[in-house]
Amino acid sequence: MTWRRSTLGGVLFVALACLSYLLGTMYVVTPWFPLMLVRPVWYRWVVDHLVAWYWMFLVALLEMVYGIKVRITGDSINPGERTLLIMNHRTRLDWMFLWMYLIRRGQLSKEKIILKNELRKIPGAGWGLETACFLFITRRWEEDEKIMKKILDYLSSIGHRTQLLLFPEGTDFTERTRQRSDAYAEKNDLPKYDYVLHPRTKGFVYIAEKLIKEHNLDAIHDITVGYPDGKTQTEADLLAGRFPEEVHFHVRRHPLNTLPTTSGQLEQWCTTLWAQKELQLKDFYQKKRFPDTNVLEGGKPGDPLQELRMKVVLWLSIPFFVTVILGVPYLMVTSTYFFISAVLICAFYIAQRAVYGGAEHFQIDLYNTFHRK
Repeated sequence: MTWRRSTLGGVLFVALACLSYLLGTMYVVTPWFPLMLVRPVWYRWVVDHLVAWYWMFLVALLEMVYGIKVRITGDSINPGERTLLIMNHRTRLDWMFLWMYLIRRGQLSKEKIILKNELRKIPGAGWGLETACFLFITRRWEEDEKIMKKILDYLSSIGHRTQLLLFPEGTDFTERTRQRSDAYAEKNDLPKYDYVLHPRTKGFVYIAEKLIKEHNLDAIHDITVGYPDGKTQTEADLLAGRFPEEVHFHVRRHPLNTLPTTSGQLEQWCTTLWAQKELQLKDFYQKKRFPDTNVLEGGKPGDPLQELRMKVVLWLSIPFFVTVILGVPYLMVTSTYFFISAVLICAFYIAQRAVYGGAEHFQIDLYNTFHRK
């Protein structure tokens, strides 16, 4: 495992991730775009599953090649459940490691993530995140409210059973962000935290109230992530091959009928959860694990058939995307058709971003124009 946790291993992972997302978006996802004009619901189903297939490839690399272990305690997501996932933001890459939970105890193809707008600018990967219909926010509330309303209304209109991931802290936990959180705490007579940041509740309250009001929420899943032995704080750590040895998740499910009903109560509920999370993580980093409460993965044998199916799917994703990564560039070089198609696809993504603001807005605007009643 030595080379895998070196710069060579980190660069290889990042290269595979970026190339698979770029070429997969261009030649696996894009050919399905005409379907959005005919059957928008079918289009969303197909693209969501293709994007999840790519994420499975990354999980396969993380677990089977780079040897990362996952431990899960607490609750699962019920099949087909519409949920808001709220998680502490320990590193910039928590969302990627969360896929290790969702392929086991959630529904990866239904996940949507609220991300910083800057991430759409990542070459290739940004296009893929847009086609997945993620929510890119600017941190300017007047704009972000319109973006969230537009995309959540679209997903609701097509009957999408969304599992929406939100980081209420707004950014990852670092020394600099901790100091900012401490300053906020001191100004507002709140306790200072060592393991989490004080949550920004405005976006959480807006999303929770909107989903509840429109009957698009079955539960909120409170996820706490911890890294007992090393962590990948930033993309630079990823390039350097500094992968965590293990990732631990503890999940608590809060059914709809147990949630607060007013804005003030929701805000206080979220704030209380984060105070509990601080204590939970303090205990975690002392003991290097969450309590053995309903261990779902990493502590006891599960369903052998289910585990076998998951491993087969993960293993199959590796040769598929390696073939895409090697085959598409070869065809671009040897085939004029493929070269021209690559130029046209790239031009299309550049043009639609300039005109519509991103592939997610492009598909929603088409849907609203031709299909929404």
